[in-house]
Amino acid sequence: MAPHFSWWAGSARDTVIGTLDPIDPFPHPYAIATRPYAPDPVAAVALAASATQPAPAVVPPPPRPTRTPRQPGKHSGRWRGLLLPVALIALWWASSSFGWIDSPLLSSPAEVVDTAIGLLASGQLINSLGASLLREITGFTIGTTAGLVLGILLGLSPRFNRLVGPSFNTFKQISLFAWIPLISVWFGLGDTAKVVFLSLAALVPVVVNTCDGIRQTPVTLLEVARVHGFTRWQTITQVVLPSAAPAIFTGVYLALIYSWLATIGAEYLLVAGQGIGNILIEGSEHFRMDMVLIGMFVIGLVGWALNACARTLERRIARWSGRLTNQQGA
Repeated sequence: MAPHFSWWAGSARDTVIGTLDPIDPFPHPYAIATRPYAPDPVAAVALAASATQPAPAVVPPPPRPTRTPRQPGKHSGRWRGLLLPVALIALWWASSSFGWIDSPLLSSPAEVVDTAIGLLASGQLINSLGASLLREITGFTIGTTAGLVLGILLGLSPRFNRLVGPSFNTFKQISLFAWIPLISVWFGLGDTAKVVFLSLAALVPVVVNTCDGIRQTPVTLLEVARVHGFTRWQTITQVVLPSAAPAIFTGVYLALIYSWLATIGAEYLLVAGQGIGNILIEGSEHFRMDMVLIGMFVIGLVGWALNACARTLERRIARWSGRLTNQQGA
């Protein structure tokens, strides 16, 4: 019985061992006695290759663009600046209509509108505004041009800065209106004296901001220009001036505002000729507060328009300067 048992055990062992497939080592129990040992070489090679190769990376789908929700009060904030002027005009109209303030020095809104229509019909308001704007543009152009040249020289040349810098620092401390006696004696009371006065008003802020902007050019930009072999002219035009453009435009913006304010001061102090300042003088001499209010309204409206134009130009120059800096960095 022992030999027979051992033969059966060996046969069963060989059958079980031969049935164990390396790909499927634990098949169904009924397959052990019926399936002979026949490994699949193709499947074995595929299994080995799949075990050695890394799993393919799963690429997530691109995110869908999300639409920014519209803020309900975003555009309404543009009109909030009109609340205070409208409220003041309403208070002014109520004070004059209901007799809250009974004084000949307070003109009603209706009187101011009638006077403005009369000045427009006669051409006095248009001619005065045109004369003031012409003086402002002329003085601003001369002062800004001279300020840019002087500021660039002070910022780029240490020798020129040591020679002219102390004198300019002393000059800018003198009040602008302190020059009026000398200007009136040297140039008279006409348009030439007023243009010189406006040029001085525009000169100082342009020089100061241009010089400071050039001196604050980052050293890294200068090192990049030196590494690329830029000439001095290329460094100035392609690195220094674009880097100083925001500061330069700040000086030009201040010069535009200062020259407009100086226009009214020059017309008020140097009386000869037409201008918005002369409307103010005529109204104050004849106690015509309606003319004074019209002149003040026109001065404020023109100043607001100049400020809006300057801000728009500033944003465009800032975008141009940023694009130029990015191209140089690339």
